[in-house]
Amino acid sequence: MSTNAEWQRRSLASLWHPCTQMQRAAAVPPLPMVRGQGPWLFDAEGKRYFDALSSWWVNLFGHADARIAAALKDQLDTLPHVMLAGCTHAPAVELAERLAARTGGALGHAFFASDGASAVEIALKMSFHAWRNRGLADKQEFVCVRQGYHGETLGALAVTDVKVFRDAYDPLLLRAHQVGSPDARQARAGETAADVAARAAAEVEALFQERAGRIAALIVEPLVQGAAGMAMHDVSYLKALRALCTRFNVHLIADEIAVGCGRTGSFFASEQALPVGTSDADRRAAWPDFITLSKGISGGFLPLSLVLSTDEVYAAFLDEDVARGFLHSHSYTGNALACRAALAVLDRFEQDDVLARNAAQAEVLTASLQPLWQNDPRVEHPRRCGMIWAFDVKAEHAGGNFAERFHLAGRQRELLIRPIGRTVYLMPPYVLDETLSPWLAQQVMATLQDVLDQPDADRTHQPPTA
Repeated sequence: MSTNAEWQRRSLASLWHPCTQMQRAAAVPPLPMVRGQGPWLFDAEGKRYFDALSSWWVNLFGHADARIAAALKDQLDTLPHVMLAGCTHAPAVELAERLAARTGGALGHAFFASDGASAVEIALKMSFHAWRNRGLADKQEFVCVRQGYHGETLGALAVTDVKVFRDAYDPLLLRAHQVGSPDARQARAGETAADVAARAAAEVEALFQERAGRIAALIVEPLVQGAAGMAMHDVSYLKALRALCTRFNVHLIADEIAVGCGRTGSFFASEQALPVGTSDADRRAAWPDFITLSKGISGGFLPLSLVLSTDEVYAAFLDEDVARGFLHSHSYTGNALACRAALAVLDRFEQDDVLARNAAQAEVLTASLQPLWQNDPRVEHPRRCGMIWAFDVKAEHAGGNFAERFHLAGRQRELLIRPIGRTVYLMPPYVLDETLSPWLAQQVMATLQDVLDQPDADRTHQPPTA
């Protein structure tokens, strides 16, 4: 069997790794993973790493989950794939039905894609085209939230505000309106998260008053802006957006690619903004017009994304004229294997009461983090939303190259973890228990101490690699 060093050499000679400055890749070599089991990944030399990020937020129930794997093996022996233009198959139909049911029928139509950015592209195109088909072709502008991230294809980048991804391609992009983030870390003295949300919503209202006749949709990451460093906001912001979009006749797109599938404590993050104790009709009206979903929906087994939309949006495309239909496609749209994996994920949620179990285990990890969150003066803004934990290391303590240094130090303590700037975050698989949670908290705290204990001279240079 090849060693880690051999796989690293071959990888660097032939692969272009994503989200990586390849000039630095030799100094921060990729880990050659050969096996996964539960929350653990194992390299070519047998060392294990706890996947604290669920492999970019996709792995819900641990690596090589037996129940999802069994469903895939069964599907593999029957129908791996058939084109979804002119054909259909049970996994796609059943997945669309079951996701629609989770919205109470509010978003009853699913359009399948391959990845999160593609789903965002589809939602943007659907919104514009729906308005056009309804005779409102001037509604062709989009609104996005500052610090928001929605993917790296050109349409998705146009509504993304993360400079490292966007700036190089800015001349190629559509011009979207940007409104203030409701990030609760922006609270002024005496303010609450709800106050920050109200200020951000007021900015949206002012824009809509001026431009609503030309705005097709506003896109938002509900409750947590991931690439912004797990920027969390009050649920009142979502409620305000829904009210404003309804009032000014603007579509609301909820990008749940990162925050869906239970990450925020409910299956859809958008559920938390629904009115309580009202009629079914009122609850249906409170859902977004579009939800984009990817990452965890297939449990980390296969690439899959989708867009859920309302009856009203769907009806706007019904016509004898083919050109008024929604003609977006790709060859693997609604792939049967990926849909079957997603069905197995939904089975897990329904059979194992995943949301309740997560809520209980989240309290254990949160309690285990308290020595760091409450007592370490180098840390600020400790926060949690469902199964997402984050804290920021104060700038005066972080030093240069903090994220890279923390990642490498984490490897030495059996952690696969990648901070965003000065933000350390955890999005582990849903397999935490009373043993793993305290262990994970201890390793994170020890890793932080390792990094901050480095001599100042070493903080701006690459430390020895794992």
